[in-house]
Amino acid sequence: PAEVAAEADVVFSIVGFPADVRSVLLGPEGVLNGDIRGKIVVDMTTSEPSLAREIEARAAELEWSSLDAPVSGGDVGAREARLSIMVGGGEDTLARVMPLFNVMGKIVTHCGPAGAGQHTKMANQILISTCMVGLCEGFLYAERAGLDLRTVLDAVASGAAGSFSLQTYGPRIIDGDYNPGFLIEHFCKDLGIALQEARRMNLALPGLALAEQLYLTAMAQGEARSGTQALYRALRYMNSNRAES
Repeated sequence: PAEVAAEADVVFSIVGFPADVRSVLLGPEGVLNGDIRGKIVVDMTTSEPSLAREIEARAAELEWSSLDAPVSGGDVGAREARLSIMVGGGEDTLARVMPLFNVMGKIVTHCGPAGAGQHTKMANQILISTCMVGLCEGFLYAERAGLDLRTVLDAVASGAAGSFSLQTYGPRIIDGDYNPGFLIEHFCKDLGIALQEARRMNLALPGLALAEQLYLTAMAQGEARSGTQALYRALRYMNSNRAES
């Protein structure tokens, strides 16, 4: 990473876990462990707000600028450059990086100082988590009731139940496609960070806690490297021995 920093004006990182961020940016061979000065580092990993602030502090020591800029939009948004980018850090730095963000995303939002991008992404993941539980349970109910899932999807997608998750993952569930747009193990990481931050703020979020437990159950069933829609398969397995009445 340090070699990359020597050759670039702006360094982007997007890796798996906070420990990876720390290694790539702050580790012995990291981007911010050298004498190079005056550049910009942008971490797009979904990570811990406190780590974003730590990165900003280290960057300032080297006269660098930093942004935390996690994204939403999944594999489809990434391929089609339609990501939503949530940015924490200085507005002047954002203005300098905006032409690069515009190559990757459709919506770029300045959310506040360092760490605010990560907090916004946590809110995003909380919204998605319970939505995915509802999607999978709704499909399980429809299946048990003897309905055709594709017909159900067509009936509800344009109504109040419609959502990005339903439109994106509903067809994949129907087709038995559990390949990852977003890995369950990464989603569990995100939900764990969100719960950690909620506890720090003395905030009770029982729906988030339930969603995390259900996704951890899916991981225990071997779905860690499956897409988040594989929660449907995990819940279906949980119900496989329940007799219909």
